[in-house]
Amino acid sequence: MTEAFKMIGTYALVFVTGGTLCAIAELLIVRTKLTPARILVIFLIAGIILEGVGIYDYIFKFCQAGISVPIVGFGASLAKGSIIAARTYGFVGAFAGGLIRTAYGVGAAIVMSYIVTLVFSPRTK
Repeated sequence: MTEAFKMIGTYALVFVTGGTLCAIAELLIVRTKLTPARILVIFLIAGIILEGVGIYDYIFKFCQAGISVPIVGFGASLAKGSIIAARTYGFVGAFAGGLIRTAYGVGAAIVMSYIVTLVFSPRTK
């Protein structure tokens, strides 16, 4: 029974973390003149900075998917790939590493969005 409570607690923490990020984004949309695209870039850069400074892993250990699924996690993944490839391949690896590390996720998003457009046949108004 304690394992079930632990799992429910983990889900609740992930939900609260992801919801807090969404609430911050919503507050930025409502209270400022920032566009959603700029807020997306701010969150992406926040993930890059958190990974670059070295504290993203500590936050991830606590928040898990609540921090890794949103765009913050994508930014951290780009940074981590660049850091690892730069250490392995040098200067050129810094540019290729982020793309290599995130290629599967981006590819899956493209394929799934194509399948969704085939199934639902979207139209403009």
